[in-house]
Amino acid sequence: MIVLLALGIELSPAHVIYTGPILAAMPALASLTMGPKGTLSTATGAVAVTLITATLHQSWGGQVYSNLVAALVVSIASVTMSKAVRTRRQSELDQVRRVAVAAQQVLLRPVPARLGPVRVASMYLAAETEAQIGGDLYEALQTRYGVRMIVGDVRGKGLPAVRLAAVVLGAFREAVHYEDDLVEVMNRCAAALRRESAAPGAVGQDEARDQVEDFVTAVVAQVPDTCVVQVVNRGHPPPLLLRQGKVQALMPSSPLPPLGLEDFITGPPTKPESYSFAPGDRLLLHTDGVIEARNRDNHFFALPQAMEAVYSRTPPEFLEQLHQALIRHTTQGRLADDAAMLLVDRLDEEAGTQVDAAAAFSVDATR
Repeated sequence: MIVLLALGIELSPAHVIYTGPILAAMPALASLTMGPKGTLSTATGAVAVTLITATLHQSWGGQVYSNLVAALVVSIASVTMSKAVRTRRQSELDQVRRVAVAAQQVLLRPVPARLGPVRVASMYLAAETEAQIGGDLYEALQTRYGVRMIVGDVRGKGLPAVRLAAVVLGAFREAVHYEDDLVEVMNRCAAALRRESAAPGAVGQDEARDQVEDFVTAVVAQVPDTCVVQVVNRGHPPPLLLRQGKVQALMPSSPLPPLGLEDFITGPPTKPESYSFAPGDRLLLHTDGVIEARNRDNHFFALPQAMEAVYSRTPPEFLEQLHQALIRHTTQGRLADDAAMLLVDRLDEEAGTQVDAAAAFSVDATR
């Protein structure tokens, strides 16, 4: 912009204003905000304007040559410095990404493809392009009580949300192995959240005091050896059961507030709700980032219809197809919020035996 302004001055009656020193400084200024290509373009423009005006006004002389030499020297130094800064920033960004990937592997570990009587697949979609983790959480573990799963969504974004997600996941991973009651597993997660929110010096605590209290919506599910699934829902979107190509939402009979808002629970102690979960059924636990994704017409994503359209796919293919449908639905193909999905297929005894045999054969083949 300044180079064009200098060119305008030189081509106008105000060309008596000497722009040479300003043009010579332009590459250095450009290197502060632009990359090597932008800096080189600015340097080329500054030199070109100097040559054009010197030729147009017949002002070739010692001062013009000095400005050209200065512009060339500053340009070379600026481009070199811009490349060095770009390389250093890229190195720092790569390091941050490696740390983020490591944090994601600790916080959101890949779930095993097979857990007891079910096949499992998961997917996490970050709203931010460079983000790896956020406030959505999921986990699936095999315990002596059956396969236990959790999907949750922390209110807010950024590091405070990641911190609270880690707290809830940590409490869940411990409680599922010791608490026989699924409600108590959820209560352990709520207690851990309260302790963390009240801890002195907690990250984001000052900001939270100015807003409503921290809370986490969560749903915990358990698949025992029998053909049922038990669910405890704390203010979270209900799981979706896909049976013979049709989707049914597992709505709670008595809605409960999210974790962290226990003061709003006034009724008697809750119990897990049981639903039929027969071989061939498919269960999807998800966060609201999926169902609240909007298109250009401000319509929400029709998740049940999308599930019915790809019901026959394998779990990984099923989630990938949902992912593609979600991206096509959203404005400019970008999510406004993080989204997590956990898919569970109930296997019959014969199918489970075949899966185990295939896994054993794969292990033997790699030896």
